[in-house]
Amino acid sequence: MRERVFITGIAGFLGSHLAERLLSLGYDVVGCDNLSGGELINVPSGAEFYQHDCRDYNAIAKAMRGCDLVYHCAATAYEGLSVFSPAVVMDNVATGSVAVFSAAIANSVRRIVFCSSMARYGASPIPFLESYDPAPQDPYGIAKVAAERALANLCTVHGVEYAIAVPHNIIGARQKFDDPYRNVASIMANLMLQGRSPFIYGDGEQKRCFSHVEDCLSCLIALGIAEHAVTEIVNIGPDEEFVSINQLFQRLKEIVGFQGQAVYVNDRPQEVKEAFCSSAKARRLLGYRTTRTLDEGLRDIVEHIARVRPRKFRYHLDIEIRNAKTPRTWAERLM
Repeated sequence: MRERVFITGIAGFLGSHLAERLLSLGYDVVGCDNLSGGELINVPSGAEFYQHDCRDYNAIAKAMRGCDLVYHCAATAYEGLSVFSPAVVMDNVATGSVAVFSAAIANSVRRIVFCSSMARYGASPIPFLESYDPAPQDPYGIAKVAAERALANLCTVHGVEYAIAVPHNIIGARQKFDDPYRNVASIMANLMLQGRSPFIYGDGEQKRCFSHVEDCLSCLIALGIAEHAVTEIVNIGPDEEFVSINQLFQRLKEIVGFQGQAVYVNDRPQEVKEAFCSSAKARRLLGYRTTRTLDEGLRDIVEHIARVRPRKFRYHLDIEIRNAKTPRTWAERLM
């Protein structure tokens, strides 16, 4: 009998790619999404879809019946915005995650794989190691760590397997590009394809690594099936091609053929200056390796946006705290 897999956020970027891969491997795939950050067109043919919010325990528990494995990919993944809209972000990330875990355990699933975030590390020394004590410095990261601890606690008490993935700046086709609050590469590409200058916060010397979504999927699948992955926390993403946001802009500028310049605005509060993870554990435990370069990932983003056409940005989340520290790009809707 084929395993039945449940994916939260199945209409989103990571969830839809994971669903496609699992379907191709012969799994039965079920999923939910509230469509706040996903699109129905992303849900692959062959997957069973429910339009539910993760915080709706009763609906999620019902949709999850008969499932063996759960991937919790859904989140309001707004690290920067969480400083100014902490209530909505923490409610979705912490409360929503616990509702999903509770529904999964009530349905006696075999294993839960939780997609956490690099935000768990805060401004820890680079490269981030899984052995570090979490040190989040914004409400989003705090909520992710709280969800991790709730998962470990509940699964230990009730005898359900779990594993925690820590994805690392995932990019590629179908990434949300009309959201002004997240996904720096997609935001820049969307603006430049409209002939508009992108915005860079601070001096642009914030440094990151970016991971192609295709390189993450095998690790996520291994975290769901490998016996040696139980209870493990694993960074998923490259520890090469460390680039600044200024360099990211220059690479995208060349790919798009954009002739303008970036507009610099004030730093965002609590933004980590340098952030990337060590991939050593993923290589050793899950056989992780990079097969796609940063430029390939950026081209995939640009080609996808060009194909579906650039869009106006949707300021779909309210800013709860407005003061002198609130970025102008959001407060004045500059995008």
